[in-house]
Amino acid sequence: MISSPDSTFTNKTMLDLPFLRKEVSELSEKVAEFIYKEAQDFDKDDIEVKSFNSLVSYVDKEAEKKIVERLRELLPQAGIIAEEGTGTPKEEGFNWIIDPLDGTTNFVHGIPVYSISIALAFTEKKEGKTKTELLVGVVYEVSRKECFAAHQNGGATLNGKKITVSGENELGKSLIATGFPYEDFDRIEDYLFMMGKMMKAAHGLRRLGSAAVDLSYVAAGRFEGYFEYNLNSWDVAAGALLVKEAGGIVSDFEGNEIVENYIFGRQIIAATQIHSQILKLVKDVFLKK
Repeated sequence: MISSPDSTFTNKTMLDLPFLRKEVSELSEKVAEFIYKEAQDFDKDDIEVKSFNSLVSYVDKEAEKKIVERLRELLPQAGIIAEEGTGTPKEEGFNWIIDPLDGTTNFVHGIPVYSISIALAFTEKKEGKTKTELLVGVVYEVSRKECFAAHQNGGATLNGKKITVSGENELGKSLIATGFPYEDFDRIEDYLFMMGKMMKAAHGLRRLGSAAVDLSYVAAGRFEGYFEYNLNSWDVAAGALLVKEAGGIVSDFEGNEIVENYIFGRQIIAATQIHSQILKLVKDVFLKK
């Protein structure tokens, strides 16, 4: 169990990860109820534009406030890496990585694919090297009331039932997910070419609009793979742990499976055993220059 609020942990082994997983799952469900309620009467006039095609609403901000408030009670010494800027990250030790509403554009337009994504990471620095581990990951898909949860070495679940990645090992029989660039268009031609190659190679290609949901669906065996670039840590941290705990493979576009590479490196491939097949296609396009 978590000790008193004023206790300070410097070692991840002192945490009760199943307890944190349960608490974060319950927190996500409560915040999802708020988001779902607000969605019923949401007015597009209430949105703000952070940058080109990057939207935020009072719902994102209020959801983040509710999440951070509770997470600080659970682990007060942890830093906060959150999309809307609440809290301060820590270079070493624990960090909560939070997206209060992944898929804001969908939410704003009334498209029912958006989620809450919360992960707990632990970073340590030794001999000039930095190592990050993902300890807890929860993605709550609001509209379908689906809670995907995992903790390190504890497996992955959907609404409490164990999930595993698909057993499909042929790309030609696999359904693949991706995301579209929405503000960084420097490599748009490469990306369009990549999607063309994937459409020809796979059973199908989908774009849902929430990276956290895409990754959760890979973990649950609904998609066989997912790839995207120009992402932030809060988009993928929880989902990446879900995939790994469900038996999948996660890497960056070079095939490196080091956590910090695909969490903070702004590119990710998550898949079943077809990972190597997706990786080859991605390398052929994105690493050719």
